[in-house]
Amino acid sequence: MVMANTESSTLRHNAFRETMVIAARGLRRYTRLPQLLFFTSAQPIMILFVFDFVFSGMFNSAVPGGKYIDFLLPGLLVQMVMFGGVQTGIGLAEDMSAGIIDRFRSLPMSSIAVIAGRTLSDAVRNIVALLIMVVLGYGLGFRFHGAVLDASAMLGLNILFGYVLSWAFAFIGMAVKNAGAAEAASMVLIFPLSFASSAFVPVSTMPHWLRIFAVNQPVTFLVDASRSLALGISDNGATWKLLLWCGALFLIFVPLAVGRYRRIAE
Repeated sequence: MVMANTESSTLRHNAFRETMVIAARGLRRYTRLPQLLFFTSAQPIMILFVFDFVFSGMFNSAVPGGKYIDFLLPGLLVQMVMFGGVQTGIGLAEDMSAGIIDRFRSLPMSSIAVIAGRTLSDAVRNIVALLIMVVLGYGLGFRFHGAVLDASAMLGLNILFGYVLSWAFAFIGMAVKNAGAAEAASMVLIFPLSFASSAFVPVSTMPHWLRIFAVNQPVTFLVDASRSLALGISDNGATWKLLLWCGALFLIFVPLAVGRYRRIAE
């Protein structure tokens, strides 16, 4: 029994160490190729400028508080972490095409370490991207109306959701095995989830059939929770609904992603 416990502790220690090694590899990639971080953030940043300059006059009077940038930025933060999750799937698909996954398979590594390390490094990237977006938002007039802890909680919820999505897109990337296909498959999910939500316009302006979907999906819950924390308004239960969604998605996609990796390794 003591020997079994010792072996189990050793395996957990090795898996943790291997995860950190893979995570460090991913972070070094971003330091050597900073344009990867830029292009991951480029689309939400462009939407920030376009929507603020083009649509703010139309929506200022239609959103709570009468300031569209305060309404818009929390939604764009959510979209940014979603695009960050897509990069996890694309990165794993590229590693498979380049034969890097085959090299990992030849090593006595934990099967979860490759995916966990990748998702962890992408979570760190999301932190940097979120901070960049907040700074740009401040330049356009966005302001936090709550306490510092509320702002930190808002960023924390986005990081959590992005981390959970990374596991989902990791499964997609390994399932399709091609970077282009991984991106295309991910966008099929990204666009309806992000645009059919409260990210850009109040859901009350949507047709009834679309509103039913919009008010019950996780992106809307995250956007509403983020706005609540940023603007000091009620979230109407969005935070705990989001946490339930995150828990469910995590329980579904972690086993799926690890199982897919193990089938590849066979």
